[in-house]
Amino acid sequence: MDFEFDKKWRDLVAELSAYQDEPLDLQSVLFLIGIQELNKGFLKLNKDQKLEVMHIAVCTLMEPYGFYEYSGHDDDGWPHYEAKKNLPNLNSRDQERFMKQAILDYFDKEKA
Repeated sequence: MDFEFDKKWRDLVAELSAYQDEPLDLQSVLFLIGIQELNKGFLKLNKDQKLEVMHIAVCTLMEPYGFYEYSGHDDDGWPHYEAKKNLPNLNSRDQERFMKQAILDYFDKEKA
């Protein structure tokens, strides 16, 4: 089963990296998801805004699992989420796998 999961992850990263100079890592994929969910086109972002974009991605990915709920957009058009329950206390390896699974689920939903 791990082989199948790893293959799905590698295939997704390869697909997302096709137009990049180098392969994307987990953080880069999260950033892409956040930018997609922000839906504002090209923006020049400062460091804090880049972190907010990553937060949008995490909230979006954790929403189907019941950890966050979309609560609307602010006056600048940035989405906001409300925490509904605490994220599980996982070691770094399990946390990474959980995030990767959420990303795979996100892109599977996008294709449907």
